[in-house]
Amino acid sequence: MVLQSSLKNCLQLSCILRTPKAGFRHTTSGGLIIQSVSNDVYENLAVEDWIHDHMNLENRQVLFLWRNSPAVVIGRHQNPWQECNLKLLRQKNIKLARRRSGGGTVYHDLGNINLTFFTNRKKYERMENLKLVVKALKALRPWLDIHVTDRYDILLDRQYKISGTAAKLGRTTAYHHCTLLCNADKFVLSSVLKSPYKGIKSNATPSVPASVKNLFEEDPSLTCEMLLDAIAEEYATQHQVDHHVTLINPADETLLPGINNKTKELRTWEWVYGKTPKFSINTCFNMVYKDSVLDVKVGMDVKHGRIEVCNIDLPDQWLPPALCSELVKSLTGSKFCPNETTTLATTLLRVCPQDDELHSRWNLLCENMVMLM
Repeated sequence: MVLQSSLKNCLQLSCILRTPKAGFRHTTSGGLIIQSVSNDVYENLAVEDWIHDHMNLENRQVLFLWRNSPAVVIGRHQNPWQECNLKLLRQKNIKLARRRSGGGTVYHDLGNINLTFFTNRKKYERMENLKLVVKALKALRPWLDIHVTDRYDILLDRQYKISGTAAKLGRTTAYHHCTLLCNADKFVLSSVLKSPYKGIKSNATPSVPASVKNLFEEDPSLTCEMLLDAIAEEYATQHQVDHHVTLINPADETLLPGINNKTKELRTWEWVYGKTPKFSINTCFNMVYKDSVLDVKVGMDVKHGRIEVCNIDLPDQWLPPALCSELVKSLTGSKFCPNETTTLATTLLRVCPQDDELHSRWNLLCENMVMLM
């Protein structure tokens, strides 16, 4: 398998990808295998969007290979508060992304391979794609016990999930993408995909938990590069396309006009959190203050990531009613977000009477409210 350093080194690919947008709708038949040089989850998801939106796939198929630095990727219709530990993501500086396809939540790091198969809508067939991946793996290591399930997962040893699937079906084009667990950090994976948030009610698509295993646990002699190469070879053979894998830079506007705007949108709070289906949270927490344990009940409705309705039930006289009412009023309409809530609480505190005990109680309440987010 020959890796070329840029799109400019491949005449055929250069002709396709450097054509103005209208040209993509009239490209000739053929196949393409490309690999991202970026490990940024937002840039790589933007490549998927760009190919889906701008390439003419009527008589063309594309395989896109990519890997990400640590990130959690949720499905288009999922609730991040239900799917992962957002506080832990922030502590570990792990990115959270929302993709445009459906399906469940996955953890990515450099020990995970991502594969995206692009076709026209009529030729969309994810079972065949997964069988291709299995065939490539078996060619490398014939003794591996791997197979595709009816749920479009790939299992190792009949019980461990090594690949999950999601898809986006457009009017004329489609893509199917899947993961391949090679040597991912399973401790981080299990930690960040465990939501600590209680009392959430939502119609968002829930993930289906599964036992996972890395391929490298089965055979430590494997490498991600070997697997990528084997999958690309099998794809090229089955689709009778050039065996070259061309490396692309997802930030290069000269090759992918408009790509940076797509990346920018995928990074925004409005996309990652604001696209969460409407949900409610009804929970209670205990606050330890001096020698007392206080029960606090909180109820909120959240729409487009913003608090639509807010109720806080505190013990009588623990805070001045007017102050608590002001907090509820300020939270209503604000982002369901720890940073914004902290800013609101700090601003309100400045107009509170200069009373140390009142400030301590206020800070304790606000700290616990932030922990809900």
